Amino acid sequence: MAILEGLQGIVGAENVETSAEELAAYSGDLSFTPPRKPSCVARPADAGQVQQIVELANQLNFPLIPVSSGPPHMRGDTVPVTGGVVVDLGRMKEITMIDRPDRVAMVEPGVRFEDLQDALAAEGLRLPMPLCPRATKSVVGSCLEREPHIIPKYHLDVSEPLLCTEVVFGSGDIFHTGESAGPGSIQEQWDAGRRQKSPMGFQTDIYRIIQGSQGTMGIVTWATLRCEVMPQVEKPWLVASPELGNLLDLAYRLVRLRLGDELFILNNQALASLVGDGPGEIDDLRESLPRWVLFYCLAGYDIFPEERIEYQQKDISDIAKVLGVTPTSEAVGSVGAEALLDITKRPSEDPYWRLRYRGGCQEVFFISSFGKIANYMDIAYRTVAGSEYSAPLAFYVQPVNQGHGYHVEFDLAYDPDSAVESGHARELYLSMAESLMKAGAFFSRPYDLLPEMVFNRDGKSTAALRKVKDIFDPAGVMNPGKLCF
Repeated sequence: MAILEGLQGIVGAENVETSAEELAAYSGDLSFTPPRKPSCVARPADAGQVQQIVELANQLNFPLIPVSSGPPHMRGDTVPVTGGVVVDLGRMKEITMIDRPDRVAMVEPGVRFEDLQDALAAEGLRLPMPLCPRATKSVVGSCLEREPHIIPKYHLDVSEPLLCTEVVFGSGDIFHTGESAGPGSIQEQWDAGRRQKSPMGFQTDIYRIIQGSQGTMGIVTWATLRCEVMPQVEKPWLVASPELGNLLDLAYRLVRLRLGDELFILNNQALASLVGDGPGEIDDLRESLPRWVLFYCLAGYDIFPEERIEYQQKDISDIAKVLGVTPTSEAVGSVGAEALLDITKRPSEDPYWRLRYRGGCQEVFFISSFGKIANYMDIAYRTVAGSEYSAPLAFYVQPVNQGHGYHVEFDLAYDPDSAVESGHARELYLSMAESLMKAGAFFSRPYDLLPEMVFNRDGKSTAALRKVKDIFDPAGVMNPGKLCF
């Protein structure tokens, strides 16, 4: 009762939810994480209220589970392990600042991609975005999770496009990371012409502790993001191949030479899921498509936009001839290049594209070096062949860090209402992840059932992380039970 009264006194009784129906919506998701109902949901309106909630949690010793995105959730990171209070940041949806000359925006955690992209477009800017995030996905949440965006030449660091943040740590302290730490308040920094663009600290980059922590260190109440100039002209291209190897070679060369903006590789199941609507249409599309497709888009900006596109495409044509592939600006099968570009420019329509085939999807993703991608693909397909899982495997490759690494993803579709399909997908998920880890795949963002498998392989790093946790969340109130905590 003291917890409920304390929360109501902070955010107002109308912003504390205790109904069974509402709590059920937060008790589980589409992952294999066991469901657990929270005691209530609190919806703060600003950083001050967030700080008061964290201080109350320390006083009364109850867990906090931060949530910034709307459903459907898929990775288990917002499912309570020990009950507690869900802190839903959806009310905090202000776009605080957009600065065109410095190409930076400041947003609260409740801001969605569509709203931000519309606001940026009015200023001639855009935010590099992951591959069709769900419509309810928080921009800040996506950046904190280090979801890779699809313009690798602008992916300068694993943190991109995240810059500075305001975070309420589990201790109750408010901290500004990077350049935003000072001197002066944020308004005083703005008055002096500073825009919180540099995320680096003086001795350590605290924002790196927050990224990927799944809410176990603190709650971010705003973030600044690196934006890019909106192109004046765009020309998308598709490259089809029955083999993955030559498309990987082409992607490697394009990223290394900084040719093109958007660039990614999908197999026919992933592309059909992205474009299609429902299982029947996805099956038909998959059968009509080549096994592998690389998408890239050439962009021209304010100065000689057409000429920029022309010289880039000439260079790409020469590279493609050597590799034995042929780019087309028209269509591959029934998927047009322009239509695919339009799809990648906005969040996914409902249902979310990864869920369209079966209603559920378990993602297996990791970071790979260029030379090991083909081996990891072989391991994944061998694991599928030795399992009872029967759905087609969706495959997605995204160059990151300007091609210094590659996000590799296998999506396992299944019917969440079928105990048999769910069981087969769960078994394959665990066996595939274990086989890939043993082969050297780097699971930098372990969710759901994988953290124990990941952290048990590196005892020294786990011990170091626990020491860091003790510093920033000494009472252990922030999302306990996640990662190695």
